[in-house]
Amino acid sequence: MQPVTIGSEDELAAELGLEPGLADVVTLQRRKAAEVSDGDEESFFLDTLAEYQWARDAAGLAATTLDRLTKPVLEICGHYGLAPWRLAPRQVDKYFSGVGKRGRSTVRQKMNLIDCYFAFLEQRYAGEIARRYGVAVESPIDPFNRPRHRGDFGLRITPSQRATREFFTRWRESLDQARKPAVARRDYMMGKLTYLSGVRAAELCGVRIGDLHWESGQWGRFLVSGKGARGSGPRPREAYMFEEGRALLWWWIEDIRGGFCDDPDDPDAPLFPSERIPKAVSALNVAAPGMTVTPSTFRRSLKIAGQRFLTGPVQHLHPHLLRHAAATHNYERGMSLWEVQKMLGHDRPTTTVSYLATAHADPEKASLAAAGRAVQRLEMDKGNLR
Repeated sequence: MQPVTIGSEDELAAELGLEPGLADVVTLQRRKAAEVSDGDEESFFLDTLAEYQWARDAAGLAATTLDRLTKPVLEICGHYGLAPWRLAPRQVDKYFSGVGKRGRSTVRQKMNLIDCYFAFLEQRYAGEIARRYGVAVESPIDPFNRPRHRGDFGLRITPSQRATREFFTRWRESLDQARKPAVARRDYMMGKLTYLSGVRAAELCGVRIGDLHWESGQWGRFLVSGKGARGSGPRPREAYMFEEGRALLWWWIEDIRGGFCDDPDDPDAPLFPSERIPKAVSALNVAAPGMTVTPSTFRRSLKIAGQRFLTGPVQHLHPHLLRHAAATHNYERGMSLWEVQKMLGHDRPTTTVSYLATAHADPEKASLAAAGRAVQRLEMDKGNLR
């Protein structure tokens, strides 16, 4: 059987008076009804691409996002003239190191999109592809060529409350033996504040001295340039210090912050400065706002601290994992979903729910507590009973 061409699909749409999307559906139905032969591998590949886009459309992705989901797959498959399930990791390495080499972020994005498509193939078509073509579906993006900061369908497993508490205790006890005491205390302060307030690494690094508002709320708050929702750009929002965070920030401002080279009384000075001084500023020999510490420096210091002081099954620590831990642990301690959402600065509760995938829940205990609260309300407000 010959593959259905683009022209025949357009003729089908004109003949039946259908929109192009509906014509694609009818085309797939006709292919299935005609029992596409095992050798029609290219047509089967195109069918899986179309179904992948429909699935992601049903998940709520924007039209512009859907348009670029399958482009890297078509790009590399067209280069080698192979169906995706016949690609090997070596071919992907050769392509993105040679003719397909682009900027680091572009290559990472393309490889992540290819990997996501293979996750779809493994979930829905692994058995059929093995039966038709005798090939096991396996992503050519393996642990050796997988880009860092990979966005996948996996869970972020956070350390337990006990492991997190012991981690920060061991880290603080080691500060007196540090080679650079001020830098070590800065890194500890940033890690603990990330866990307490749930802010992102880039948000925390951008905080200035003037962004601290000790009088706001019960324990004070600080302004961060939050991540914008739906392409709106950064949005300023308030982050919460909480009682422990207020005490730590006061300790940092009063005892440690003045040990850096810039002027800590300047409202524009970074809350967490770098120990490095630009050469142009150093040559002037005058006080000026220092350089803020970069998110990559913070990630590196947190990773090293996690390797030294973190115990338990979770071994790799990074700032966003602490953000997930802040959401999970506060929810487990009784904070409501709305309050966790407010703390994290999420626009939608569905985003917050994804952060709580590993939270431990006890519906029976929650039911008893709710019943107890209801009885207490009735006892306190008997006059309103009719």
